[in-house]
Amino acid sequence: MAFASSPKVALKFQDDVPKTKRPVLLVGPFLSFSLGIRGFCEDLSAELAKSGWPVMTTSNKKSRLLRVLDMISTIWTKRRDYEVATVDVYSGNGFMWAELVCQIFRWINKPFILALHGGNLPAFAKRWPKRVQRLLGSGNAVTAPSRYLYKQMSRYRRDIHLLPNPVNLSHYTFVLRDAPQPILLWLRAFHSVYNPSLAPKVLAHLKREHPNASLIMIGPDKGDGSLDETRRVAIKLGVVNSLKFPGKIDKTEVPKWLSMGDIFLNTSNIDNTPVSVLEAMACGLCVVSTDVGGIPYLLEHERDALLAPPNDPAAMAAAVHRLLTERDLAGKISENAHKKVAAFDWSIVLPKWEKLLASAGRKGKSL
Repeated sequence: MAFASSPKVALKFQDDVPKTKRPVLLVGPFLSFSLGIRGFCEDLSAELAKSGWPVMTTSNKKSRLLRVLDMISTIWTKRRDYEVATVDVYSGNGFMWAELVCQIFRWINKPFILALHGGNLPAFAKRWPKRVQRLLGSGNAVTAPSRYLYKQMSRYRRDIHLLPNPVNLSHYTFVLRDAPQPILLWLRAFHSVYNPSLAPKVLAHLKREHPNASLIMIGPDKGDGSLDETRRVAIKLGVVNSLKFPGKIDKTEVPKWLSMGDIFLNTSNIDNTPVSVLEAMACGLCVVSTDVGGIPYLLEHERDALLAPPNDPAAMAAAVHRLLTERDLAGKISENAHKKVAAFDWSIVLPKWEKLLASAGRKGKSL
């Protein structure tokens, strides 16, 4: 089926947060309850609701097929109950369902904003440039959560809005790590894209000079075998007794767990602007990360983090060793990271979302 083009609408922010808050439908993966994976759309819906916006969401179905069917059903049956929508856009299968639901929005003449996500989206766009350009051009507005996605995706639409993935800084207690201990913390879903088996390899290298080093790996199992592989690597390298797997935790527990470590490992092979890294920065942990995707756009090597090549346990362990031994390095990185993350607070980002939604709603037509 051919995709019909819709007229582009120029959106302009007003000086103040809009007083009229129109009903909004958020379309994305609301999976924190079923899979323990909390996407940006869940945080945005909660913040908008707290700010007085009438909010509807779809979908929390665990099955991909049921999730898409629920999205379609909600968009159609509730079409008189909302005036504007947001649609999360990922690569792969996520891009296909975004194309489908946006076609329905065009059929029923509802304004919608596309929210780009995922470090693999630029690679997907290079393979399917016409599809990506067509979808991005159909939205009333497009947002990107990082300078990386903004730069990479601006070739498909020029007027993308840069709206970072925010955090509630009031939920996190900052502690300066100027004398860190070799207590490492990892916080992501166990999936191959995040390369979790790299973390015990880093620990094994580190224990050669810091035998008391330990590692806490927190996150849900996405079922692709990554968790089992991480355990096998830890056993093989003899570090399993220095490693803890608390499993999936609630979002409210994240600050408590972050307070237990001093150095945060981000081992991803593909990445954008991970909220877990922002949370670690807010708490003052020293971040050691692979330099993939959007990470170099977020973190500055030797200023607010230490970066290492992907899948290189020796280099990552050497970076941790520097934090433990080089005078003043850890304190500088901890403090600078905390200063940087201040720009990601919801109090700064939410008003921009509200202005964008209000602009799109004013331009839309309801059935």
